[in-house]
Amino acid sequence: MMQPESKNLSQNPDIRFLGALLGEVIRDQGGEALYRRTEYIRSAAVDRARGVEGTDTGLDALDLDSTLAFTRGFMLFSMLANLAEDRAGGTNDNAIGVADALARLEQGGIGRDKVAETLSRALIMPVLTAHPTEVRRKSMIDHRNRIADLMLLRDAGTQETPEGEPVTEAIARQIALLWLTRSLRRERLYVADEVDTAIAWLRDVFLPVLPALYVHWDRALGQRVAPFLRVGSWIGGDRDGNPNVVAESLGMALGRASEAVLGHYLAEVDALGAQLSVSSELAAVGADVQALAEASGDNAPSRTDEPYRRAIAGIYARLCATFVTLTGKPCPKPSRLVAEPYAKPEALRADLVVLARGISRQAKALRTEGALARLIRAVELFGFHLASLDLRQNSDVHERTVAELLAVAGVEADYLSLDEAGRTKRLREVLASPRPAMLPRHGYSEETAGELAIFAAAATARTQYGERAIERAIISKAASVSDLLELTLLLREAGLDAVTPVPLFETIGDLDAAPNIMTEWLGLSEVAEAAKARGHQEVMLGYSDSNKDGGYLTSTWRLYGASLDLAAVFADAGIAMQLFHGRGGAVGRGGGSSFAAILAQPPGTVGGRIRITEQGEVIAAKYGSAEAARTNLEAMAAATLLATLEPPALHAKDGARFAGAMDTISAAAFKAYRGLVYDTPNFRQFFRTMTPVAEIATLKIGSRPASRTKSDAIEDLRAIPWVFSWAQARVMLPGWYGVGTALAGFEDRALLKEMADWPFLAAILANMEQVLAKSDMGIAARYAALAGDDGAPIFARIREGWERTRDQLLEVTGQSRLLEHNPALDASIRLRLPYIEPLNLLQIELLKRHRSGETDPRIAEGIQLSINAIATALRNSG
Repeated sequence: MMQPESKNLSQNPDIRFLGALLGEVIRDQGGEALYRRTEYIRSAAVDRARGVEGTDTGLDALDLDSTLAFTRGFMLFSMLANLAEDRAGGTNDNAIGVADALARLEQGGIGRDKVAETLSRALIMPVLTAHPTEVRRKSMIDHRNRIADLMLLRDAGTQETPEGEPVTEAIARQIALLWLTRSLRRERLYVADEVDTAIAWLRDVFLPVLPALYVHWDRALGQRVAPFLRVGSWIGGDRDGNPNVVAESLGMALGRASEAVLGHYLAEVDALGAQLSVSSELAAVGADVQALAEASGDNAPSRTDEPYRRAIAGIYARLCATFVTLTGKPCPKPSRLVAEPYAKPEALRADLVVLARGISRQAKALRTEGALARLIRAVELFGFHLASLDLRQNSDVHERTVAELLAVAGVEADYLSLDEAGRTKRLREVLASPRPAMLPRHGYSEETAGELAIFAAAATARTQYGERAIERAIISKAASVSDLLELTLLLREAGLDAVTPVPLFETIGDLDAAPNIMTEWLGLSEVAEAAKARGHQEVMLGYSDSNKDGGYLTSTWRLYGASLDLAAVFADAGIAMQLFHGRGGAVGRGGGSSFAAILAQPPGTVGGRIRITEQGEVIAAKYGSAEAARTNLEAMAAATLLATLEPPALHAKDGARFAGAMDTISAAAFKAYRGLVYDTPNFRQFFRTMTPVAEIATLKIGSRPASRTKSDAIEDLRAIPWVFSWAQARVMLPGWYGVGTALAGFEDRALLKEMADWPFLAAILANMEQVLAKSDMGIAARYAALAGDDGAPIFARIREGWERTRDQLLEVTGQSRLLEHNPALDASIRLRLPYIEPLNLLQIELLKRHRSGETDPRIAEGIQLSINAIATALRNSG
């Protein structure tokens, strides 16, 4: 049962093994009848995928209860297939690790000293966000990860778990637990839930994995490298469109993160105390270690000759005091010593370094590449804050807040009526004056008071947890220099002058305006001075809204062009640029291989510094296990090094030719995309009827509201449900529409084929090919039927556009079918297709019944389950 029978679909023995166990669980828990119905539907779907005509789907025999059970079964098979695929190395995107990148650079004449020098000023940061695209409950992911651990035991030939349970039985039990675990959330997530989920990833994966990676990187480079790769978060600080994120949320997020990281340090220091039993009677101990031991206050007679243990007891006591001070909770394992808390993580690190230096003077057997070295790295990377938390708010809110501050302070009665020049002039005057703009005891409006409370909480957090706890504040909808100055003023009023204001340019218009805005911004003397003192200025580029605004190809090209133009602006100003890429999981939101995406960045725009959002299902996919995290962090580091140090892949002359061609292609793609999405009468109604966008809004997968406004216009729709709903209907429109028309209309075919090897266009075509392969116009036509006859002409344009895009891609890449050059991904998708089709067909039927007014709660539950199952099978949501 649940075993793909065709070798063309899968040769992965893990899929067969896990599928067989799932079949037994369904038979045991759901009964023989459900097992046989599910097996019939599976076999029929496989036959249809092979081209067998006239095969009955078997879906008509399912009542509502059986529909729910069947949907869960196919969802679980997809989850297990994903696990098996990941274990086999995933769908290879040619990513490499740091060691291979070093070898590649050396072949090009770039030595390791140059690499180390680059890393000394580098910053690579994945930033976890709570964007609601993870449809699976954390409990489901945890069971999946336990199966992965058990499969490793099976690989090693181990017959029993450490607890004495046969490994195969333990795996079957975990699959049964998956079957018996509720798949859907009953209540919408709160911010606290999102914080706890993020902290679980950070504590269980990043905390142990990153320090160990640095040991590996140090060895590869032959020297200790700077802490260039850190982790960030938006969760608890991103209040753009989320009224549930308030000052208390910020304090809660940072407090729980601090509790997690300090708890980790306490456990590691406690374990070190058990290990470092070095006796001063058997080894020479330096004065610095002895001094640390004496200062600890540990005078136990049993340890008078064990200075390392005494010193560690003192470090532990200070950490305990730090834990109590920062969390307000008792130390998990209290110390019997009385000690002062560490004021800063640097002081903890200094004490640990004393121990490391002392050990290094001993025999080679005590070299510090073990737990102590990893702990020192952890303190460098995670401090007392765990992850650097960004603030984010919409510029409209900043604007209203500043207007009220200035009016109350008697500085500007009607700030909102000023034009851009007037606002900039007034804000610079206020910033140049030592007079505060905020009156501490004034009763401001609810919105303004809330904003001021957030900034006050951020200032408190930096004092408590260290300056790296909050380093940036991001402005959504940044459209002018005054937007940046408004945030600068709010930061100053809270004593947050050291926090960097970061503009986020999202739409096509924003991207076009970005270079001029940043030219003017960096042209302000006080801004340039602050940026040079900081060492860089960050700019964030948004992939999601630019795609919804202008289509996939135009969005990607404008992002590329904006990056190049910004690099020139920063070079002229003599200031280092740091780009923050706001990428989603799906191709329509900037998804795809991070390795390929970084390598495809324009020359001169990475410079060793890059931040990238990681959100929703991508977090579990990339960092759901230690092995996955190691692989993806290695790839991110390697790609950044190559993008920074390798010479450009194109000569300037070729770059100019290719850019000219892309301008022409992008303009045609933009026209085609806008013509369909924004200029076609009734398209909005067609979209909302054809896709389950309204039903997706009922999923309880995030704390923020499903939409920014009550408008149903495409412009006001969030990018996540826009992409998510097209994926469910198997159209994947945001990932390809308009490209086929643009490519077909480009006359220089030889140039087009030459450009296909350019890393930038190659990445676009590879991502687009993936979404074309996952789409299915036959199934999409059934969804289109939900829109009635009025929607037929619109869907005809979509189908024609899909066929044209497929044909053009095949011609440009020299293939006879999609994914011919990527057999691993081809096999992965072909494996899933027979299991997705029945889910789509059931979803369509349930949507019909739900929209016709049937009120049986099992129908709504079935729709939500089908959304979950299809997203799992496709491996991305929004």
